[in-house]
Formats: sequence, structure tokens, C-alpha cells
Amino acid sequence: MRQFDQDGVVVLPRIASTDQVKELCDVALRHLAAAIPPLEYEADLHYPGAPPARDAPGGATVRRLLQAYARDPVFRAWATGPEVAEPVRQLLGSRVLLSQTHHNCIMTKQPRYSSETGWHQDIRYWSFQRPQLVSVWLALGPEFPENGCLSFLPGTHAVAFSRERLDDASFLRPDDPRNQALIATRVTPVLEPGDAVFFHCRTAHAASNNSTSETKLSLVFSYHAADNPPLPGTRSASQPAVPV
Repeated sequence: MRQFDQDGVVVLPRIASTDQVKELCDVALRHLAAAIPPLEYEADLHYPGAPPARDAPGGATVRRLLQAYARDPVFRAWATGPEVAEPVRQLLGSRVLLSQTHHNCIMTKQPRYSSETGWHQDIRYWSFQRPQLVSVWLALGPEFPENGCLSFLPGTHAVAFSRERLDDASFLRPDDPRNQALIATRVTPVLEPGDAVFFHCRTAHAASNNSTSETKLSLVFSYHAADNPPLPGTRSASQPAVPV
């Protein structure tokens, strides 16, 4: 995929069928309505726009349904199915593993109390022999700026940001002129249900809050080559990887 090599991100339209999207979405909504753990709440992260605490108004707003792979066979089938596996193998090689530690979730960006996520590279908290992983973000509904879709900074998968360009949480500092010039190059793909974004773990990305009245659901898994294992003793190695 030439565009991925150049930009660190590529959109593959309609790789999930209408029936697949409906099945995935139905299970996700059922788990969300029943608050089936494990869950991550908006209040847990304290990102801009999030409720300040679990007992505050909106404090029960779920941000992510965690451990998607283990939740239901429908998610396992998607995560290891040919629609995902074949493109990922093109990017990473013939032997690919799914990480159960990173992403592996359904993002549930909800109205009113969803938060903003600043510009960051996912590899900031991941520990592998090489910083070469690919995440696959599947839209289970339409995604556009008003409901908090992802934006990307093309080419940043080849950029190692110096410490002074990052804040204490390793987000890009918006007051740094170098970052401001880079952020001006952003691309914001508008997705339809079944579209998927494949992006490098070093491609900087961000998302705004959801200002619509409908919850936005996205299914996200991350993959690495079998010869690029997580570093022993790190969080990245805390759960077994899954062959794809």
C-alpha cells in the first residue's frame, strides 16, 4: 500500500459488509446498554470535556468497551478475518499477531459528555522491539467531524518528536510553532459504516468530542509482526497475542 508507506494512514472503504456491520453494532450496543465490564469511563481519563468524576453529572458515560476480542465471537471473527488479515499482512508480513493489550476495544463516543483527545502517537505507551504496529479502526456508523471522527497528521509515522514538543502526557503541545505548522496539514477522513482506517502506531492523530445526539461506535484492533514481540515485563507483554 503505497499511500500507507507515504502517509502512515490509509482508508479502505466498505471492507465490512452491511450484515457484518449490523451484527457487530448490535452486539456492541447490547454490551453498552448493559454496561458489561471491563469498561473505561470518560471520567477516568480527565480529557477536555469529560466529567470530572464518576459521581459527577455524566460520570457514568462509557468511553470504551474494553477487551473486545474476548467479549463475543463476532468480534473475534472480525479481528482475525480475511477482510482485516490480508491488508495487515501486506503491511507487516506473513506472520501477524493481534495485541490483546492495546486498543482491542469498541470506542463508544457518546453525546454530551464525550471528551476531546489531543494529538498523539499511540507508540508513546507501547513497548515493542520495533515501533511498527498497525491499528485497524472500523466505523460501525458514519464518522464525521461533528461526531468526533479521527484526524491524522500524514507522514508523522516517520517523525520522532523531541521531548519539548510534548506535554507531560506526551500529547503534542498546541503552543509549539513547529507543532502548529504540522497540525495545519491534518486530514480528516469522513467514514461510512464498514469503512476502515489502517494507521501506523507512530502516525499522530486526534479526535474532537461528539456534538451530535447519536452515539458513535468504532471497533479498533492493533497488530504486530510475529518477529516484533512486546518487551518482557512491560504492559505490552501482559496478555498473550493472538495469531491472525
